[in-house]
Amino acid sequence: MKQIIIICIFTLFAISISPAQTAVNPSEIIKVEADSGKGFSYPYYLYVPPALREAEKRNLTRTILVIPNNTGKIDDSLEVHETDVKRRIAQNATLASKLGVAVLMPVFPRPKTDWKIYTHALDRDSMLTGKKEFRRFDLQLVAMIDDALERLKKENLKMDKRVLMTGFSASGMFVNRFAFLHPTRVKAAAIGSPGGWAIAPVAEYKKKSLRYPIGAGDFKTVAGEKLDLKNLRKVSFFMFLGDQDDNDSVIFGDGYETEDKDLVFELFGKTPVERWEISKTLYRESKLNADFKLYPNIKHTVNNEMIGDILAFLGKYK
Repeated sequence: MKQIIIICIFTLFAISISPAQTAVNPSEIIKVEADSGKGFSYPYYLYVPPALREAEKRNLTRTILVIPNNTGKIDDSLEVHETDVKRRIAQNATLASKLGVAVLMPVFPRPKTDWKIYTHALDRDSMLTGKKEFRRFDLQLVAMIDDALERLKKENLKMDKRVLMTGFSASGMFVNRFAFLHPTRVKAAAIGSPGGWAIAPVAEYKKKSLRYPIGAGDFKTVAGEKLDLKNLRKVSFFMFLGDQDDNDSVIFGDGYETEDKDLVFELFGKTPVERWEISKTLYRESKLNADFKLYPNIKHTVNNEMIGDILAFLGKYK
């Protein structure tokens, strides 16, 4: 198994914040405890910029930006993953204020004992495992979003039911797959380097069935219902990758099964960059609203140009 070192987009955003800017009051970041009765067995963190609560702005409909957590390592201790979330949401709070959005980050585990269940990437194992504690985090995230919306409604804040999402690497995989699973809940998604392959909006390619997470070949078996292509076409995607990025989850056992790796190699190529144009073509032919951008001379990281493009993209849909 590969221990992938992940660089979170919004962690990098924090670097560009001027020291002169007003620091976020930690008390404004709230922790919502797990509530299995409401459908989520892990906590989440929520930040609402004070400006969203100003009386003259309460009639405006606002949006939640969801950033799935991605600790970048396996650990059986939930505390390890929660510590990472607390750090990242504090860094993202100032940017949330700039964009005029609330931010929600779940605290999902990524187990070491059951390392093949790549929960932070919403992989096939995490969708089908018999271990309840690691299964269907997409549904738990939906429940968290609904809980946050209900909380904000009680404050007389108008919030869009559809959220913005962003993620890079493993969390980019999570966002990509979540949008396919729940297209009616996502307005726009900025997705960076999604594990070597963005899930394809087709059931087969060159007469070969593409099972989840390669494509939608057995989507109903995995998700409980067929791919909702009609509503998926209403989601706006910004997909980005560096042309020197060789970080590839396809080749590792915690990302893909061997049969899936072999099929990806056979049909789409042996590197993330080699597969990029095919992925772009599949999204275009399926009439998805997706912009694919390849950045020159960039490895598995996020540079200032990418950051500017992500902010501009999210800003159009807030």
